[in-house]
Amino acid sequence: MPFKTIIEPFRIKTVEPIRHTTREEREAALKEAGYNLFLLKAEDVLIDLLTDSGTGAMSSAQWAGMMQGDESYAGGKSFYRFEAAAREITHLKHIIPTHQGRAAERILFGSTLKPGDIVPNNTHFDTTRANIEYVGAEARDLVIAEGRVPSSLHPFKGNMDIDRLEATIAEVGAQNIPLVMMTVTNNSGGGQPVSLENLRAVRAVCDRHGLPFFLDACRFAENAYFIKLREPGYADKTPREIAREMFSLVDGCTMSAKKDGMANIGGFLALRDEGLAGQCKNLLILTEGFVTYGGLAGYDLEAIAVGLKEALDEDYLHYRTRSVEYLGEKLRAAGIPIIWPTGGHAIYIDAKGMLPHIPQREYPAWALSCALYLEGGVRSVEIGSVMFGRQPDGREVPAAMELVRLAFPRRVYTQSHVDYLAEVCLYVNEIKDQVRGVKMVWGAPALRHFTARFEMVGGS
Repeated sequence: MPFKTIIEPFRIKTVEPIRHTTREEREAALKEAGYNLFLLKAEDVLIDLLTDSGTGAMSSAQWAGMMQGDESYAGGKSFYRFEAAAREITHLKHIIPTHQGRAAERILFGSTLKPGDIVPNNTHFDTTRANIEYVGAEARDLVIAEGRVPSSLHPFKGNMDIDRLEATIAEVGAQNIPLVMMTVTNNSGGGQPVSLENLRAVRAVCDRHGLPFFLDACRFAENAYFIKLREPGYADKTPREIAREMFSLVDGCTMSAKKDGMANIGGFLALRDEGLAGQCKNLLILTEGFVTYGGLAGYDLEAIAVGLKEALDEDYLHYRTRSVEYLGEKLRAAGIPIIWPTGGHAIYIDAKGMLPHIPQREYPAWALSCALYLEGGVRSVEIGSVMFGRQPDGREVPAAMELVRLAFPRRVYTQSHVDYLAEVCLYVNEIKDQVRGVKMVWGAPALRHFTARFEMVGGS
């Protein structure tokens, strides 16, 4: 007999207490942090949805694997187990470990880009964009039109616009595009998946123009599961089989193993080309460590080797995507505008739609994230004009969307946590007319959202 309730496909063996705070305590903490949720102490947060990067709970198999960690500086057994696990999924020859995904990005772009180059993507996330711009290149977003409209319905809103990709190549010349990249799932665009049909179309364009094609593969397993659910012809395929087909279309990938590697730290760069791999390994040795540890402990490599396999477990993926969808249904039923359909790792609230009284110059998504913390102790993250509004030339350009991301750590929270989270969101929606905008009083020149400080419009 089929049952409707989706239970967590695991049992809880170890628990960590979380602390309830009063609204007055949260108000003081928020003010001390300059109204920047990144600058809060974690102990002052009740439900922490700032990111799903490195914040998950590891399995008993991962903890057991860590006890086998070989901490040899060079040639440790843990590296070869990690390498085999990554190769088995990606079928990419050169697996280069890094301490996290942004290190893989820095090494790849430092080895391939020069000032004036263009890197097309469906949508670059913050560190990807920052690492491209750091070397003087341009990160250009080419997501389909539906991917820029939160309420639009499309099964693969993360797809790249093929016509715009062709137009970009015609405009700037293939010689000025060292590589084309796709982010799966499309984090800045609501965690939306990319179809295999679209990946094949991008591959075809790259082949016609002689361009390398790369994935930002942080959430490759979630993307593979959405392909199974939504793309015709893949219902009978396993997520592992679909992931292999995804990777078969690319020349390499960057990977944060803190997402679909199910680990608390780590990442890798995977490549087909031996010459490029040699350049990247030289830069790795200079900045991260030797090629068989890449800034990681042996026990970290062991955790990733196990986690890459666990991320493709279908029961886990069903539970994870359904948990996000469950919250999305509750918010939509209450009239809260979100990106729909839901993605795999997070809910994205459309703050511009929810708070139309706050102009973009007063950062509505940032203001909404502060309100969620103030009223319920929930920490989220803004993906809007604070994160993406500042251009490389210093101009301020409002972001296309003002989103608040509620990112679910893997295997951490239960349904009762999600029900509480829904109550907080619904309450803030009831008092939304009282939510005020913010003004930035200090911001770093790059990745300013991590450390910027704000004041409430009209005073604290």
